Amino acid sequence: MKQLLFLPLFVSLVLASFTTHAQSNLVGNSEQPKSTSNLFASSNSFLPVEQVYQVAVAIEDDQILFNWSIEADYYLYRDRFKFNAVDPTTQLQSPTFEMGKRKYDEFFEQELEVYYGQTTVKVPFTAGQETMEIQIESQGCADAGLCYPPYKQWLTIDVTTNNVLISDTPTAAAKAAMQSNNFAQQNQSLSLLWVLGFALVGGMILNLMPCVFPVLSIKVLSFTTTHQTQRQKQAHGLAYTLGVTSTFVAIAAIMLSLRAAGEAIGWGFQLQSPLFVVILIYLFFVMGMALSGYLEIGTSLMSIGQSSNQSDGLSSSFMTGVLATTVASPCTAPFMGPALGFAISQPTYIALLVFAFLGLGMALPFIILTWIPGLTSKLPKPGVWMDSFKQFLAFPLYMTAAWLLWVVGRQTSVNVVAVVVLGIILVSMAMWLTKLRQSSGKKATDFTPANVFAAACLIAALTIPVLTISKDSEPPLWESYSAQRLAELNQAGKPIFVNLTADWCITCLANERVAFTDSFYKLLEDNGITYLKGDWTNNDPEITKLLNQFQRSGVPLYLVYPAGQGSPEVLPQILLESTVINALNKAKS
Repeated sequence: MKQLLFLPLFVSLVLASFTTHAQSNLVGNSEQPKSTSNLFASSNSFLPVEQVYQVAVAIEDDQILFNWSIEADYYLYRDRFKFNAVDPTTQLQSPTFEMGKRKYDEFFEQELEVYYGQTTVKVPFTAGQETMEIQIESQGCADAGLCYPPYKQWLTIDVTTNNVLISDTPTAAAKAAMQSNNFAQQNQSLSLLWVLGFALVGGMILNLMPCVFPVLSIKVLSFTTTHQTQRQKQAHGLAYTLGVTSTFVAIAAIMLSLRAAGEAIGWGFQLQSPLFVVILIYLFFVMGMALSGYLEIGTSLMSIGQSSNQSDGLSSSFMTGVLATTVASPCTAPFMGPALGFAISQPTYIALLVFAFLGLGMALPFIILTWIPGLTSKLPKPGVWMDSFKQFLAFPLYMTAAWLLWVVGRQTSVNVVAVVVLGIILVSMAMWLTKLRQSSGKKATDFTPANVFAAACLIAALTIPVLTISKDSEPPLWESYSAQRLAELNQAGKPIFVNLTADWCITCLANERVAFTDSFYKLLEDNGITYLKGDWTNNDPEITKLLNQFQRSGVPLYLVYPAGQGSPEVLPQILLESTVINALNKAKS
């Protein structure tokens, strides 16, 4: 009984401790805080949320003005405002905020922008009917330590009379509109089928890329040099498919995990690491040397000429699939863009399903070849031509290595390029020493000068340091993209052309060669169109955020903002000069 007497005191201490830490636990979470509202419901120290934050709404020149009045010692977060049109006929554009006060936030360990006293937010709109149904959301805290959960309100606006009805619960019309949206979401399965189809086609096209074609060709031609039953060929086809799809899913899982942890990354994120690009350079170079006949062990690397009765035959086909996916990472097929953009905005299981279909599409030609007996018999008969063809396939790999060498130079500096070239020389020396060792009949495990020097060359090549990124100054044909600069130009009503690109994006480079002509730059200059270029060669969270805003997981992305404050036009990923010129002519007016 004595212990029960101390129970009220214990509960009071717990509640006081919770009050002290409530703000740090809730500021970074846009979801309903756990039991916070219930905890302070009966407290006289804090006002109800509807009394602390009151909003008045007015219509002015195709803009909705939200005027918030905030009680003393309370504030609202700028980043917690949300404006959503409930009915699909209403289009809301990006809101315009006033300058707030910078306040240090313990949860984010950085300064955030907040509003005290009052603030006004302007939201341009386009109404498709006389009545608009809009949901708004805000969140704020008290200086004393309480952080309110997100506060949602529903607005019914009569465009003809400018009458506004504000409610804490959705109206009947809003509920009907939300039910209609739910019905549209139920039809998402149809769009998912389309995306999976795009992913399948995009994966198939990857086989034509210079990164992948040599590997697949050698694997296919190996059927003409080995005597395998149809059942054995099918087993190899399944092993190859498993290697491709599992690697695609593994890369996707890593990417999604990093995004969930707060990293602003997308497909091809591994290419933003200069060290990974250097490893790919070595890999392409070694594969090319193997196809050229300078490296005998290269045959096992790509499972060339292995007999199906070997114990590691299926594992070799599996590793060939892993290798094909790894070397395909610098390449992106045209149909992959919509599929990847859709994938990153979906739940994890759907995203992984899309990536699995990408891998399945990449492996599909090999599956068809191994499961349709008549196709294998139509392959060319083995002969001397195969050795010449194998040597020819080395050159796309050499060219890919040269291109990646240029990419790493753009990412870092010319000093790193020189060091990588030195590393390639060391790798070549290691291969030469290996051939000397093989000709002398020594084993790889024997302690000989050739083996020691070969190991030293490889260690030196693989420990190449990645230097600090240093780039030459950009030519004065564009401005570097930043979210702040885009917002300033958009608020000023300036026409804007945004180009999100990367040095390792082949499509981006080809588009700039084809579409960004002298006429393009002259049109920009004559009409005062600002050209913002976002370089995603290295990781840039601001660029990733803009890509996500338009449901894209990677570059290229081209946006044309018209004069005024209208919504941007999203240009296709494959550009023509006429496409860009027409879009800019529309934007300038």
